[in-house]
Amino acid sequence: MILTNATIATLTDDTSFGLIADGAIAIEGDRIAWVGASRDLPAQYHGEAAQDLAQRLVTPGLIDCHSHVVFGGNRAAEFEQRLNGASYEEIARAGGGIVSTVTATRVASEEDLLKDALTRVDAMIAEGVTLLEVKSGYGLDRDTELKMLRAARAIGTLRPIHVRTSFLGAHAVPPEYAGRPDAYIDEVCISTLQAAHAEGLVDAVDGFCEGIAFDAAQISRVFDAARALGLPVKLHAEQLSNIGGAQLAARYGALSADHLEYASDTDAAALAQSGTVAVILPGAFYTLRETQAPPIDAFRAHQVPMALATDCNPGSSPLASLLLTMNMGCTLFRMTPLEALLGVTRHAAQALGQTDRGTIRPDALADLCVWDAAHPAELSYRIGFNPLHSRIFQGAQ
Repeated sequence: MILTNATIATLTDDTSFGLIADGAIAIEGDRIAWVGASRDLPAQYHGEAAQDLAQRLVTPGLIDCHSHVVFGGNRAAEFEQRLNGASYEEIARAGGGIVSTVTATRVASEEDLLKDALTRVDAMIAEGVTLLEVKSGYGLDRDTELKMLRAARAIGTLRPIHVRTSFLGAHAVPPEYAGRPDAYIDEVCISTLQAAHAEGLVDAVDGFCEGIAFDAAQISRVFDAARALGLPVKLHAEQLSNIGGAQLAARYGALSADHLEYASDTDAAALAQSGTVAVILPGAFYTLRETQAPPIDAFRAHQVPMALATDCNPGSSPLASLLLTMNMGCTLFRMTPLEALLGVTRHAAQALGQTDRGTIRPDALADLCVWDAAHPAELSYRIGFNPLHSRIFQGAQ
């Protein structure tokens, strides 16, 4: 496949869009073979039929590096409760929140979980997403956690999208272990992780380090089990308070620390030192009507790479639009359009440990988006508008 007369955002470094005007891309198989100005297209490609993109914008395929798209039921009633004054923490402590989704997910069949998830994934694909991370964490028992991970794996076989799975057994304490979080970690979470790994269902291990979930010592035991299995780790950290999650993520060299509204300058320095990506999740901030924004300036000052993701889930972020997420990152947190686009491409790939995508360069995977746009800033600027013209997945349209 030869693409010509394109405006190409290569995103090969963190300082610019890397724009090539009147650019061309040569694709061989599922990889990018060459990229540059159309006038410099190598002679070996001159005889090939080319697609004239009429100066449309080409970016890497979008990457949603934090999602919970596999779940049962919905939490519209809790949305109403929050609007009537209840806090997220109050709802959780009263048996709602994550635990209410656990109840619905446990009774749902694997087929129903997959069917419902595909409706959300189809919306993401329609906006140019080519790689999606999917977490477990709404089972909190062995059978349901495995069921969720199998459904997540199946998404990638039924749709043209790459799927990376994260085991999130340490998401909440299930009702049957109320008041006994340590027992849950030791008796259920770690053994379920080992079973999921044995079945080839896990790409990374995540946890929720928060006052309403698990403390740093409890998460450490899960991360030790992950390390023993050779699995990378990620962490929900500092969303509602600061109890040491970011520092924990840094100590373990986590791929990412996510949310981070209550992270400090010291946390940012630690994440920079460990090479951990800060994943910014404006959908949850918006839905929960939070007022404590993540320390974007501190991440900039310490050169912490920032990713953006939907956090698509039934409670705190019922958001399936990565384009809207980009706009939210800019509008709510004053991220720049460059930071937003890097956040759903280059840095999102880094947050998933994927080094062969997220940029447009030779040998990178040929996952690309062609947009009816003249400049990358348009992707963050518009609200509720999808300018995707076409999507190239593994070198094919």
